[in-house]
Amino acid sequence: MSKEKAIATPTLTNYYLKKYGFSFKKSLGQNFIIDVNTLTNIIEAAGITKEVGAIEIGPGMGALTEQLARHAERVLAFEIDSRLEAVLSDTLSDYDNIEIVYQDVLKADLKTIIEQTFSEGQALKLVANLPYYVTTPIIMSLLTSDLPLDSLTVMIQKEVADRMAAKPNSKAYGSLSIAVQYYTNAHVSFIVPKTVFMPQPNVDSAVLHLNYRQTPPVEVKDESFFFEIVKAGFVQRRKTLRNNLNRHFKGVIEKEKIESIFGETGIDGTRRAESLAMEEFATLSNALFIHQ
Repeated sequence: MSKEKAIATPTLTNYYLKKYGFSFKKSLGQNFIIDVNTLTNIIEAAGITKEVGAIEIGPGMGALTEQLARHAERVLAFEIDSRLEAVLSDTLSDYDNIEIVYQDVLKADLKTIIEQTFSEGQALKLVANLPYYVTTPIIMSLLTSDLPLDSLTVMIQKEVADRMAAKPNSKAYGSLSIAVQYYTNAHVSFIVPKTVFMPQPNVDSAVLHLNYRQTPPVEVKDESFFFEIVKAGFVQRRKTLRNNLNRHFKGVIEKEKIESIFGETGIDGTRRAESLAMEEFATLSNALFIHQ
């Protein structure tokens, strides 16, 4: 079978599935891309050039890996399913700038592997078609692990992408939006219909582009406490900020103290969390921090 054609077609994907007797594992959320235009758009959204080192999670049959190898200087991919080793060594045999590590990316020593694979100071971009079931744990791990990455460009469930990029006063806005946007500038690059996958998922996907910030957009006295306040604010979305914080700090901070902090900060306790910008959450958490 000629490899001049891209892997990401229904014909070639079926060819390799049959050749290796490969069956999809639902537990791993495997959905392979069978549309080259989608991959071209992902490469463009990620800003992949010949100077860039690319990192991929979940190469599957190598459809995106192949396009990354054609456009990037080097590709490092992490694949949890060792059954794909024979498939990938075949589909990607034409490329000498790919290294595949058969490990769970959440358990791998990413920092060390990245240092061993790429040149020091090289621009590194992570690009991936992430399994739906583990999207948030992977993204939050990447954002909080102090890795030398410039950006993440990930294809994920559209609903989750919308939540991560959401602004205040929208239904999608919540603690996840603030957590992601504390570390990155987030925007949805484009929507991906479920028809470009094999097998087809039940919902559409979106490509989310996350550019790492040099410093967070707000100053907080304690990061973990800041995120605790954000989560507490959203624990019951329809309740007021006052109700949620009183419930969260019951027996720790008196209601009167919380009320006085609303007065000091100028934040109305009758508002719902979805109306607060990140800056307001930072102000609130800094004021509450000394009283916990």
